[in-house]
Amino acid sequence: GSYITTIGVDFKIRTVEINGEKVKLQIWDTAGQERFRTITSTYYRGTHGVIVVYDVTSAESFVNVKRWLHEINQNCDDVCRILVGNKNDDPDRKVVETEDAYKFAGQMEIQLFETSAKENINVEEMFNCITELVLRAKKENLAKQQQQQQNDVVKLTKNSKRKKRCC
Repeated sequence: GSYITTIGVDFKIRTVEINGEKVKLQIWDTAGQERFRTITSTYYRGTHGVIVVYDVTSAESFVNVKRWLHEINQNCDDVCRILVGNKNDDPDRKVVETEDAYKFAGQMEIQLFETSAKENINVEEMFNCITELVLRAKKENLAKQQQQQQNDVVKLTKNSKRKKRCC
């Protein structure tokens, strides 16, 4: 079967259900192309999760992952990230070894998935994972905000006894 590679910026909406909660994902796919690096910084605003995808058949695409992760860190505060090695359906063409990818993912403190969009291998799991990470982060953020609001409450009570102080 043939499949179409991304040309330009591809925008998709995907709905994922996690624990009975439906979550709508907006997916912006730039295919990692250099000419989109300048405009992608605008996409980062309001981003909750990022899926960084490299091609397991291309050493160059794996090398570029580090730069993309750096750019994401520069443009996003506390964003959930996962690393995905795609095109993992042809062992003879694979040049980025799973072990190397896991080692790198560990150093970057990021979860790794090896997928095949063509064969639909591990794709659902990857989307579920990023969605769960985002939902967990949003709940933790909400809990922090509520805690902060409780801490911000100032109690004003009238002191019945007045103390006189001498200097």
